[in-house]
Amino acid sequence: MAKLSIRDIDLKGKRVLVRVDYNVPLDDNGAITDETRIRETLPTLDHLYSQGAKVILMAHLGRPKGKPDPKFTLRNVAKRLADVVCRPVAFVDDCVGEKVEKTVGAMQNGDTLVLENVRYYGEEEKNDPEFSKKLAKIADVYVNDAFGAAHRAHASTEGVTRHVGKSAMGLLMEKELKFLGEELAKPAKPFVVILGGAKVSDKITVIDALLDKCDVMLIGGAMAYTFKFALDEEVGKSLCERDKKELALSALEKAKARGVKLLLPVDNLITQEFKAGAKTQFTTPGQGIPADWEGVDIGPETVKLYSEEIAKAGTILWNGPMGVFEIPDFSKGTFEVARAIAANGKCTSIIGGGDSVKAVKKAKVADRMTFVSTGGGASLEFLEGRELPGVAALSDK
Repeated sequence: MAKLSIRDIDLKGKRVLVRVDYNVPLDDNGAITDETRIRETLPTLDHLYSQGAKVILMAHLGRPKGKPDPKFTLRNVAKRLADVVCRPVAFVDDCVGEKVEKTVGAMQNGDTLVLENVRYYGEEEKNDPEFSKKLAKIADVYVNDAFGAAHRAHASTEGVTRHVGKSAMGLLMEKELKFLGEELAKPAKPFVVILGGAKVSDKITVIDALLDKCDVMLIGGAMAYTFKFALDEEVGKSLCERDKKELALSALEKAKARGVKLLLPVDNLITQEFKAGAKTQFTTPGQGIPADWEGVDIGPETVKLYSEEIAKAGTILWNGPMGVFEIPDFSKGTFEVARAIAANGKCTSIIGGGDSVKAVKKAKVADRMTFVSTGGGASLEFLEGRELPGVAALSDK
């Protein structure tokens, strides 16, 4: 069902309460280390400014456990936002109550206000109706532009919509739904899905859903060792869900029944110590992993095999790294896959959030991808076919 967009509403002079995903990464000193999530909201903010709206931004940051914690204040985010949008951005040290209402009441058209962390209140994650009503009190229109939080039925993502006249999606939300929804509903063929990460159990539902759509599925990361184990191959001390053998086998059977080419690594980078600088070696095709070794990346033969499939793709969806790319010694396979996707200039390439986004940035190819999602868990749940509460709650067109 089509949802209302900010393009569909006259916003001049309106108090527009926007849920954004400003849950930015911080260093040990509280400094923002990556402002991507701030910059991704710029199209929505520019549209609101052009319409003459009063822009009120609310977000969560970290896990303050329902009470104020200076480590998770949004004050520094407001300061960084002012630098990014090149205009004044006010901040108020609460998200509900008289102080907030008074500050909003003094706003002029085109002004921007950032509210304090909504998770300073335990009522936020409980989706408390009274707290939702307090949030809505300062809004004429509610906008959700936080796709990364849309899979949570919280007060700021779902509850607030019950107390405003109109609830619309922002331009980032619209873009996420377009690429993860419309583009993948009828993808250009061949449709190649690349899945990595630690656990088959975390992704079995999305594997199942995508096997109905894709032509090729390439498996990497620790989840590959669960598949290998299910096929009675030696995986050594690699991270492996030995109790999920039947899940892996059922996925392999479904791929076979659907005519999907599901490929597993033919060689691996292995180590005896899970740390930078440790001794490593590659297995050869057909060789298992010795008992006191563990797999940490795909090997060069797998990179070649996967790159050949990637080069032929009309559409690519990538979610999950091929190995422990955070450790430079174990990162080559993941980065080579990222570069192979970037090299296919004719395909629609969709990077499905989480660690895959970090990987394409570290490989310095993010700007060569068609779309890089801002949603981690939300991307996965949407790809699984689940209804996202933060989307379902928006007004229908």
